[in-house]
Amino acid sequence: MRLVIAHNPDTAATQTTARDKTIHALEQQAAQWVGKLDDQDEGKRQRGRKLSDGGVRAKFYRAVCEAQLTRIIRVDLKSERFTYGIDEQALKHAQLMDGKLLLITNTQDLSAEQLVARYKSLADIERGFRVLKSEIEIGPVYHRLPERIRAHATICFIALILYRIMRQRLHAAAAPTSPERALAQLAA
Repeated sequence: MRLVIAHNPDTAATQTTARDKTIHALEQQAAQWVGKLDDQDEGKRQRGRKLSDGGVRAKFYRAVCEAQLTRIIRVDLKSERFTYGIDEQALKHAQLMDGKLLLITNTQDLSAEQLVARYKSLADIERGFRVLKSEIEIGPVYHRLPERIRAHATICFIALILYRIMRQRLHAAAAPTSPERALAQLAA
């Protein structure tokens, strides 16, 4: 058994920035709700339904769960009042893990760089299947005859190759358009 750990600084920066933006947005939402709760406690009238600490706690906890930040943002579910906190140790741990790729393999004849390249090519193939299902919009088609199955698979393969060529050429031309937008413009 062999363990390979790879680090990509660009991915790490992207992941850290995205998480920080999400945490900031959640904190702003929480501050807004706390402000409304405080205004209600002071007797100020507001539009809409009254908020409760339990309702705000449930909404905030749901938002934290959807952002997959429950390890970092701790919502006190047992408290009478709405409270939450940032677990700084968990945040530092998440930042340490940003950009890391952990591979476990039994292959001994490939270097670490070759293993990472193989893994990324596998991810590219899986991304290609996602493209076939979503961007190119080739849905399930039911065939019985072997030649029709082969023809359908060939059409899917050609569509994927054309999509990849389009992506490479757009990238080489430094075009701001994504392949999805280019396909949408062609279809319009």
